[in-house]
Amino acid sequence: MPDSFTYKSSGTNSQGNHYCARDYCSSSANSNSYHYSNSDGSYYYSNSNGSTYYNNGQGSATYTSPSESSSTSSSKK
Repeated sequence: MPDSFTYKSSGTNSQGNHYCARDYCSSSANSNSYHYSNSDGSYYYSNSNGSTYYNNGQGSATYTSPSESSSTSSSKK
């Protein structure tokens, strides 16, 4: 993951969900990465390498690789 970024914005949207956005260098797969921490306990990351991660806050999570060709889900029971 590139370690050089510019802070873009953060705050809380009208639904009470926290967000943070960063701009990475243009050579990153996703130069506009961000994350959300939601009021229901779930959270979502869109990473600079092109991967994504979602956790529903109840023990289930989904990771999508940078190539978007595969995703991995896990769940606690």
